[in-house]
Amino acid sequence: MARTILNIGCLVVLLGTVAFTQHTDDPAVAMTRAAIDFLDSLTDEQERAVRFPFDGEDRFDWHFIPRERKGVPLKTMTSSQRSAALDLLRTALSEEGFTKAESIRQLERILFELEGRDIRDPDLYFFMVFGEPGSGNTWGWRYEGHHLSQNWTIVNGKAVAASPQFFGTNPAEVRDGPKKGQRVLGREEDQARALLASLNPAQKASATLSDEAPRDVLTGTAREVAMLDDLGVSHADMNASQRAALWAIVEQYATAQPAPIAEQRLAEVRGAGLDNIKFGWMGGAARGEPHYYRIQGPTFLIEYDNTQGEANHVHSVWRDFRGDFGRDLLAAHYEQYAHGAVNADE
Repeated sequence: MARTILNIGCLVVLLGTVAFTQHTDDPAVAMTRAAIDFLDSLTDEQERAVRFPFDGEDRFDWHFIPRERKGVPLKTMTSSQRSAALDLLRTALSEEGFTKAESIRQLERILFELEGRDIRDPDLYFFMVFGEPGSGNTWGWRYEGHHLSQNWTIVNGKAVAASPQFFGTNPAEVRDGPKKGQRVLGREEDQARALLASLNPAQKASATLSDEAPRDVLTGTAREVAMLDDLGVSHADMNASQRAALWAIVEQYATAQPAPIAEQRLAEVRGAGLDNIKFGWMGGAARGEPHYYRIQGPTFLIEYDNTQGEANHVHSVWRDFRGDFGRDLLAAHYEQYAHGAVNADE
């Protein structure tokens, strides 16, 4: 099927196998172009399996455990289809974020060696497309498998929401074999532990929410989350060095996304007030002990948990209270285009 995208500053024409692309740094345009390329690479059967209504329940049904999934997995793709799928993923993550995602996927090989179960398969990662990618359209897509759930919503062909954003690792630290010492989410742990160690006794008392860490992130896979208890040591009560360390952790999570999306995400965090951000810790302070931390502001929540598998199994997530699955962007869009179709060119 031939499809055409026309966008100011970017022209992409797809006619059969001929493609002309003028470079753009706009993630919404890049994702749209790559999604169309990906869909065009699929057979009719695969395209039916990968497509879902934008306003259906499947768009909100996300999870990070090995389970039966809808969509099209890497396992059933040809090499050219796989290349198109991963090219789509590259448009939606930064270089660092893409490397994390691929490293997490490859950890399934280690789990298969340890367990021998067929569910431990680096090719059981699925793509789903919601709505119709196109210039000016509102649509979304998901990339998901064990320990990865990445969700994007493109509104009116311009604005991009990129949450929930979930990364997990098992093992958190590879302890044997050729990848011994690999810690895919090591920075997320080390930066937070260093911040905790820098706190004075009064700050640490505020930051310590419990001596026991929860078994998992508290928000789980809820489709919509509200602010957790407003506890922890606040940005306002930190010194300059500690504030910089706290911000570095927030950046570490945000910059899994391409620079324009990350910058917008961080601008929203700043706009809501840095002094209202709080850092909380549960569990042990020493490496190897079960632990959990969260960073929460008026608009967002970061959760990190490492308790399972003898504290060698990480779950981490970024949630936006109003913006998960693009809810805030969609509300603004519907208000502006109250009588327009969701996927119509505006």
